[in-house]
Amino acid sequence: MQFRHLGRSGLLVSEISYGNWITHGSQVEEDQATACVRAALELGITTFDTADVYAGTRAEAVLGRALAGQRRDGLEIFTKVFWPTGPGVNDRGLSRKHIMESVHGSLRRLQTDYVDLYQAHRYDHETPLPETLRAFEDLVRQGKVLYVGVSEWRAEEIAAAVRIADEMGFDRIVSNQPQYNMIWRVIESEVIPLCEKEGVSQIVFSPIGQGVLTGKYRPGEPVPAESRASDPSGAGFIKRFLNDDLLRRVAPLGPIAEEAGLTMAQLAVAWVLQNPSVSAAIIGATRPEQVRENVKASGIRLDPAVLRRIDDVLGDAIQRDPALTTSPASRP
Repeated sequence: MQFRHLGRSGLLVSEISYGNWITHGSQVEEDQATACVRAALELGITTFDTADVYAGTRAEAVLGRALAGQRRDGLEIFTKVFWPTGPGVNDRGLSRKHIMESVHGSLRRLQTDYVDLYQAHRYDHETPLPETLRAFEDLVRQGKVLYVGVSEWRAEEIAAAVRIADEMGFDRIVSNQPQYNMIWRVIESEVIPLCEKEGVSQIVFSPIGQGVLTGKYRPGEPVPAESRASDPSGAGFIKRFLNDDLLRRVAPLGPIAEEAGLTMAQLAVAWVLQNPSVSAAIIGATRPEQVRENVKASGIRLDPAVLRRIDDVLGDAIQRDPALTTSPASRP
């Protein structure tokens, strides 16, 4: 396993990280989820990403139980706040009240005294940004949060957060968590250049395009049984990608991966890690063997000719429009 710095901070994270969106607390049974976490640990993954909203807070609890007994100093645990986690009008957003109440719930469920990275899960247009940043700063000073990041923020929103932090003497955000993969590249035009300038790195989710880039979905054929697309909890997020035109574009990636000595999933994860702005690619799994396969992408360096072939194969299927920073297929 290779490790990379998170932004300009001194924190090192495993370049392949384990995330439990959709899977834990919903799509798979807990013993299976625990087996995936154990496989990740055995293979050198130290960075684990979750969010309070995943499976209605259950995903955090499952991860907390799966990591119980591990040496806390050897882990980097990330979670997020923004989406509703209760029925109240203040059970959502990035107000000081919601942040302070949410972090304590997350710490309890994760069975830890602190999280290494606390992320604003979306931008809150109804709360003044200085209020949000001051609340995060207070959590850092209290030792409940070590670093602060954001998820799926636009370039201008990240720039505003950095500017206000500098003006108010707060710690800057160190990361952004966007969707990024071979077919979804909208962060390349504005978000990445801004983040490179400001020392903010990317922790990317969906490096295999909701499973589409693994080649298991084929044009004109029904989705495989027990795949994410066949499960009600995951089908809504992947449906947009399941069109025959895109699947026909993806199919020729198989021979490219084979020539590189990789599976299609490994090629997709390795492709994401070629970008120096990416600190980690988050993988999910419903079975331990998926973790074992994807971890092998760590440390792979793809030849420029391979990267050009990938671009030629995908062609106009690649989404680059910066107006689409938040994907319709992305998760809460």
